[in-house]
Amino acid sequence: MIIEALEAIFLFSTALMMAYLVRHYVFTLTVLRRSKKAKDNIAVDVNYEPTVSILVPARDEEKVIGRLLQRMTKLTYPHDKLQVITIDDASSDRTRQIAEEFSSSYPFIEVLHRDEKTGGKGKASAMNAGLNRSTGEIILCFDADYSPERDIVEKLVKNFVDPAVGAVQGRPVVFNESQNVVTRLITLERIGGYRIDQEARDNLGLIPQFGGTVGGFRRSVLEETGGFDESMLTEDTDLTFQVYLAGFKVRYVGDAECYEEAVDNWKAYWRQRHRWARGHMQVCFKHAPHVLRSKKLNIKEKIDGLLLLHIYFMPVLTIVSFFAGVSLILLGSSQFINALWFFVPVSFYSLVGNFAPFFEVGIGAYLDGRTRIQWLIPLLLFVYSYNILICTKALLDLAAAKILRKNRVTGLRLTIWAMEIVILETRQYCSKDCNDSKSHCNYRNTCNNPSAYSYNVLTSAH
Repeated sequence: MIIEALEAIFLFSTALMMAYLVRHYVFTLTVLRRSKKAKDNIAVDVNYEPTVSILVPARDEEKVIGRLLQRMTKLTYPHDKLQVITIDDASSDRTRQIAEEFSSSYPFIEVLHRDEKTGGKGKASAMNAGLNRSTGEIILCFDADYSPERDIVEKLVKNFVDPAVGAVQGRPVVFNESQNVVTRLITLERIGGYRIDQEARDNLGLIPQFGGTVGGFRRSVLEETGGFDESMLTEDTDLTFQVYLAGFKVRYVGDAECYEEAVDNWKAYWRQRHRWARGHMQVCFKHAPHVLRSKKLNIKEKIDGLLLLHIYFMPVLTIVSFFAGVSLILLGSSQFINALWFFVPVSFYSLVGNFAPFFEVGIGAYLDGRTRIQWLIPLLLFVYSYNILICTKALLDLAAAKILRKNRVTGLRLTIWAMEIVILETRQYCSKDCNDSKSHCNYRNTCNNPSAYSYNVLTSAH
């Protein structure tokens, strides 16, 4: 019985890893083939210049906010149709002062200050506050540590000529790549994830992902989907699926580049990726059933959407399949199961999904003319092993949070049930004894307000 169960786990995980493996090969070959052809140009209406609001959430960003706002002053999009809102999210440093200096010099730059009572509740909360303040037809989002190209607004906005487009995503490029090995490996991930993965999904009519920055939305779509979900750790991934489930598309704009400052140490990398993994898993539990049932997604969008939603589970599944396979060897399994072991090390190194599989990185670096950085590709094996730990911890944390939340709900229901019983018993007691002047019940307030009595009973019991 144990062997049969392990074989089922091993077969399922191997089949899923092979599916991701094929997916990434298709993505790589698609971009490689398309790169040899002239890319289709979007027919742009030269008169199409909608009003644009740029939201910049900032919390304790005094080191970088000035650089971003300086770049905003250089944007070539007409300033009379541009609104830049810096959302000072309860910063304790000079973020607000720096932003206000730019606001006083440039009328299209505004500052929205949130104090400790209203701010500090996460990026999604800050973005919703900015959305309420904004006036543009198109809402673009930039993190404070980014540095956009001068014509990036034009490149992103032109896609909204198509009424089916609800959101767009540009390409982040690491500008502190040369700092150390961590930033170089993140550069490899970005090359694989955007130069190949995102571009292939756009070319194939699948589901390009909004990444939370260097992108934006049609305002009407953002309002229709309810804005930024403040309960989600990765509101960007959540919005990606909200847009598709509402019947719109996300377009990837590879030539809309924006330079980012990547984390430069493994501790910061862990914190960032742990939040991404846990948030992505949240979104998976929220949207996977809707993706399956949606009538607004075609079959290939559903398949790609489900694979995208489950991508952060794959490192966990890889290690599960590894231990299941080892156990089968020790317990003695069939030759067919032993033959499937070939796919475990291949998938272990290759299927890394949004963590950029090595062949996507290799082709992406080749297309970008980045041949020297390819020497670091073997180190992605360490990065993937590190992400196995991160994703496993994220899954355990999410499971623990759900169990605790369920226990709190159950406890609350039991408390309410107990209170109702006490109230009922108190009323019965009052109706019988409180009208008797000789009774030991001398507290007529208790009889008149049995719920207060029951509350005191419950709280004293705790």
